[in-house]
Amino acid sequence: MLDALTLVTGVAALLLAAWCGWAAYRDQPTKDWHFIGMAVVSLLALVQLVIGIVALARGEKADQGTAIFVAYLLGAFACVPAAGVMSLAERTRWGSVTAAAGGVVLAVLEVRLYDIWGG
Repeated sequence: MLDALTLVTGVAALLLAAWCGWAAYRDQPTKDWHFIGMAVVSLLALVQLVIGIVALARGEKADQGTAIFVAYLLGAFACVPAAGVMSLAERTRWGSVTAAAGGVVLAVLEVRLYDIWGG
């Protein structure tokens, strides 16, 4: 898999987490700009999902197993959109905390994906 894409996605997720965490610190809910940031990070995760599936279809193998790799890819793709939906339900500072937590979770999943693939 592409190490550079994994790194960029993880860094973008951490930047999103810091940005939403700053909004929570200022007692603000998630705003439209935060959702645009979540969309960008989700797009990176979608690209990673597609590249990972294509790599598996071409015969490449994850060091720690295909099933766990695909499960982590799907989880990485789903965590920021899920946090975004939950932050819409909570229109207080806790919505921003939820979005920040989604970014942190994605960054951790990126590190784990790197390990599973064989990095």
